[in-house]
Amino acid sequence: MKLVVQPAARPLDGTVTVPGDKSIGHRALLFSLLSQTTVTVRGLGDGADNGRSARAIAALGARIDKTGGALAITGTGLSGMRAPAAPIDCGNSGTTIRLACGLVAGQPFATTLVGDESLSKRPMRRVIEPLTQMGAVIASAGDGTPPLVVGPAPGPLVPIAYVLPMASAQVKTAVLLAGLYADGATTVTEPGPSRDHSERMLAYLGAPIATRGRTTTVDTRGWDHRLAGAAFDVPGDPSSAAFLIAAAIVVGARELRLPGICTNPTRTGFLDAIAAMGGQVAFEDARVDGPEPTATLVVRGPARELRATEIAGDLAVRSIDELPVLAVVAARARGTTVVRDADELRVKESDRIATTCAMLRAFGIACEARPDGFAVEGRPERPLEPGRVHAEGDHRIAMAAAVAGLCVTPGQHDGLAETVIDDADNVATSYPGFAAALAHLGAEVRAL
Repeated sequence: MKLVVQPAARPLDGTVTVPGDKSIGHRALLFSLLSQTTVTVRGLGDGADNGRSARAIAALGARIDKTGGALAITGTGLSGMRAPAAPIDCGNSGTTIRLACGLVAGQPFATTLVGDESLSKRPMRRVIEPLTQMGAVIASAGDGTPPLVVGPAPGPLVPIAYVLPMASAQVKTAVLLAGLYADGATTVTEPGPSRDHSERMLAYLGAPIATRGRTTTVDTRGWDHRLAGAAFDVPGDPSSAAFLIAAAIVVGARELRLPGICTNPTRTGFLDAIAAMGGQVAFEDARVDGPEPTATLVVRGPARELRATEIAGDLAVRSIDELPVLAVVAARARGTTVVRDADELRVKESDRIATTCAMLRAFGIACEARPDGFAVEGRPERPLEPGRVHAEGDHRIAMAAAVAGLCVTPGQHDGLAETVIDDADNVATSYPGFAAALAHLGAEVRAL
């Protein structure tokens, strides 16, 4: 698939319901497998990644019934999982494969986890190491990449106190899930913040989990080993919303409204970075839906004069998935924006430090790749060149390039203005309706 983008002819305008948050959707599906009661999951996005988690729990014994736009999931409880009849295909979903490792680490049967070409190159040692310390048996390709064969466990898992070498919600969650099958207190300590969706959702289901500072503990002593829930409402994905917000910030908006977006503080780094650049996003209708807070996000007014900033430390962690599109915003901000402490970008669907810089250069934007981030030279008065971008199969690079394509100035380059983004198929993994959403807001974007 390719995306074809024309420069924005007018400010964006309209209301868009973005897909359910992918990270929360994964957890709602995978954790429902462990519930003793039927859990109704509402608001799931229709991206391919969440579908992989749904098929994974079905392979492990869950029954999934569609009821209108929701899924009613009858799980197995902690002790009722069955051995899958075939390898579980996680597709392109790193969340599915890493969390599934924790789910099945303590099971008395073997589970084979595979993925597509991209996932098969992604590192899994960060998960394998702590789970092996707990007594799990995990075999992988020689370099620690998928396919993985997990189990059978030789006996009950051993509780550990694990210090993460780098903050990672996926690794943390895998260890906490395995900790439900250990006799005692399993602790995970992080060097910095990461998403806390797992802790919120497990507590909501009744797991013996507590967080103090940067340490989270699952303590099974005296616990009845029963999880139970009724429903999860998956809020709108702030990472998907970020691309529409970025577009509205850089080209202007009569009024962009995005209702029901997750505003968990671990996910609002993008909004904090936008505010530091001088962009304004309003919060309306704030509320708490189940484990997660939500609000309607609103952008109004013409493109503003933006200023460069530094994105580092906790802010880089909290905006890690949005850094490619923040780089586009930085290109329209005056001065040099520096991103650092983001070396995790190297092991995403692509090397996002390299692919972000290559994407910006396609538009004539100066970008310097650094070991743990990049620096973007912002010159808002300089017209962007129409780009031909190869997204390297990375959905966030493709969507960020589409936002940049809206900023191209028509007639500045021999009359050419169209931006073409190749290898954009994986936009379907997170936001299948992305092009349609921009078109609904008045942009000219086509998926071919």
